[in-house]
Amino acid sequence: MTVVVVSTGGTIMARADPETGKLVPAISTDELVEMMAWPEAPELEVEDFTSVPSWDLHGELALRLARRVREHAARDDVDGVVVPHGTDTMEENVYLIDLLLSGATAPVVLTGAQRAASEPDADGPANLRDAIRVAAAAEARRRGALLSFAGNVHAAREVRKVHTSALDAFASPGYGPIGHVDGDVVTFRRRPERHGAPGLALDPERIETGVDLIRLYAGADARFVRTSVESGARAIVLETTGRGNANDAVVAGVRDAVAAGVAVVVCSRAVAGRVEPAYGRGGGADLADAGALFAGDLAGPKARILLQLALGAGVEAAAALAGEAS
Repeated sequence: MTVVVVSTGGTIMARADPETGKLVPAISTDELVEMMAWPEAPELEVEDFTSVPSWDLHGELALRLARRVREHAARDDVDGVVVPHGTDTMEENVYLIDLLLSGATAPVVLTGAQRAASEPDADGPANLRDAIRVAAAAEARRRGALLSFAGNVHAAREVRKVHTSALDAFASPGYGPIGHVDGDVVTFRRRPERHGAPGLALDPERIETGVDLIRLYAGADARFVRTSVESGARAIVLETTGRGNANDAVVAGVRDAVAAGVAVVVCSRAVAGRVEPAYGRGGGADLADAGALFAGDLAGPKARILLQLALGAGVEAAAALAGEAS
């Protein structure tokens, strides 16, 4: 059996440019595999899908990546798929891939690095070894897309990048990792809740780019909400304060947005916990009365990914979120 490595770029494949000193994706998948110095590795099939920093891996390119890894995951001769990926948007694209995997059995495991391949203490080779071990583990099957980093294994829906530079850069606030890699041993502590979204079997022909993410703050008004509507957004994700609160000015903007046919989805800027329509005076209850939808404990960037795929597939926002808010 085989583990397929589909590389995309990012710090794990970066070197310092000799002229500018700036880090850029520079090494091939074959070079990355050689850096592991792992003669006992399982059989690997490598594919250079693209070579970009992760902040440039979005939209149609991310959709093509998800479809490509799904093709590999559906092969009878493949144990799993590993995707070396930049860390900045890994939490978004692992969720995008998870939503498109639907009923696939073989796992897809994303990993990356915080130190470039050109650094003497690069963490990429160890992370790649761990990810391959996870992808080849029988216990990883039917768990969807996973993120393996610094010895921890996280579920696609739950994981978030929590540190800009630390080697252990990812966490699953409110949940914790679903498993760990200890040497050559992969263990799982639980099976992740994938909620209702994967059951939608989303497979859009295109990804809807007109979904905005707006983060609120004390004293925020409706300017950004109204600008999103005026510029043609089809949906808006609001990262509200606390339990899902805004203020009267934002509520008025949300009411007008919903009246204009723009879906508004409420998440929290807090890293753990659920949003609920509990408060008045511009709080979550007033947002609900204005027509906003609530996304449970789904993080704002992931809610945006869900809406992009759902709207691109012709699924209404309320139907896409039905399994999240329950």
